[in-house]
Amino acid sequence: MAAPPWRTTGGTAVQRPGFHSVTIKKTLGSNIAVASNRTASQTPTQASRRTQFPDALKAYVARTFEDCPTETKAEVEVALKKIITEAFENESVWTIDWATYPLPSAARRPAPDSDKMDISSGDEAIPVSNKFHKVGNGNNKRKLGSRNQSDHAVPDREANLRPDKRSKKQNNSSDYSYEGPDAFKRLDRKYKKHQSKNVFSQYNAMHSALDSPGFAPIVGKATKLEKRYLRLTSAPDPETVRPLPVLEKTLELLKSKWKAENNYSYICDQFKSLRQDLTVQHIKNEFTINVYEIHARIALEKGDLGEYNQCQSQLANLYSDGILGGHPHEFKAYRILYLLHTCNRSNMNDILASLTSAEKQDRAILHALAVRGAVASGNFHRFFRLYLDAPNMGGYLMDSFIDRERLAALATICKSYRPEIAFRHITEELGFENDSECEAFFVKQNFSDFVKTKDTNDDSKGKTVLETQRAYATIEAAKSAAFKRVDIKGQI
Repeated sequence: MAAPPWRTTGGTAVQRPGFHSVTIKKTLGSNIAVASNRTASQTPTQASRRTQFPDALKAYVARTFEDCPTETKAEVEVALKKIITEAFENESVWTIDWATYPLPSAARRPAPDSDKMDISSGDEAIPVSNKFHKVGNGNNKRKLGSRNQSDHAVPDREANLRPDKRSKKQNNSSDYSYEGPDAFKRLDRKYKKHQSKNVFSQYNAMHSALDSPGFAPIVGKATKLEKRYLRLTSAPDPETVRPLPVLEKTLELLKSKWKAENNYSYICDQFKSLRQDLTVQHIKNEFTINVYEIHARIALEKGDLGEYNQCQSQLANLYSDGILGGHPHEFKAYRILYLLHTCNRSNMNDILASLTSAEKQDRAILHALAVRGAVASGNFHRFFRLYLDAPNMGGYLMDSFIDRERLAALATICKSYRPEIAFRHITEELGFENDSECEAFFVKQNFSDFVKTKDTNDDSKGKTVLETQRAYATIEAAKSAAFKRVDIKGQI
């Protein structure tokens, strides 16, 4: 059995590279140039302060989404981004009294028709219906949107059915229960307590608003090509972030080092640092796609599916943004193979429904679809032929689930051939390069006890066979376990 063409290092087969050469852009875009001038005109204190959010603003965002109706959440996000962006542009974000600033109108939950209240300002809302009256000693309070807690009455039916809506303690220092440096911690505790009310989506929307690309992207000033990857625990410092021209030189350096040294630990760390610098500067262009594609290919070559999947997820977003460049067909084929590995039928159906006519003509995607068809129909003979003929780096992705499919095929063989079968036939059918590789697989799976050598008249060395009848139960159990333990490391 010949070695897979995509893994062969000599002869007429061509080794698939870990990257594709592209023309490097030599100039910065106009948006980055403008941002650079703006940042250069700011003092270090101003630039650092611009990337941070006052605690009062965070509390304001929390109150905005607290009682926001689900149907108006998207409208609220747009309005909130506009308010905060204008505050940053006017340099008034640190001077505005966010505790009394009115909420976007869409964030206010309308009152019932029979119990209308004035919610146009932060003043106490006065009920106009006779249905409302004081309860108990008159100290019960309710929060409505962004209004201060007031001493107005609570309806009897809601006092009985909605106790979670009533204030549980009096706060003489502030009328806003989510104001202060611990605002997000208290908000987290409330949301974990009320999971059934689907408030996690509002919480995520709040963070999405704060992390929006509309908020002051920084422009790096560092000139050092290499930098270790460190998780950000605060606002990024422009002095430690590399601008686009430096990042382009960094990529060329990393490509040459990967060819010369093949040190994956170093390369992965450097690529993650490079990606981080692109992210904090909001750089999304052809160069960004090139970085993610190269890192994804290197991760595939080393079997690091977690890092590959992070790159693949970001590439899907970059492709969908309409940025020209890259190899979207190649990576869509990888995505199909990865979904086969994770047995994710739902996402598989989505990606199949989204295929365009052009994509269905691409060789890599056609190969991935053929692999999916072979798996779905149980045609292991065709599956292993496709494995040996995988284009680009598809073979590396198939390596992630090849053992599982070999167990499934082996279980089928044991059901079909009784009481034994030639070991050589298994080597050929399951896509092994030679008998030794097949034997190693059997040892790894603890199946070696079922392999026997029989004496024959025409061969003094004997004939090696697999005792299928004895092995079937053990192999079937191993197959079931393999399909239950799907490694989806890095799935996001």
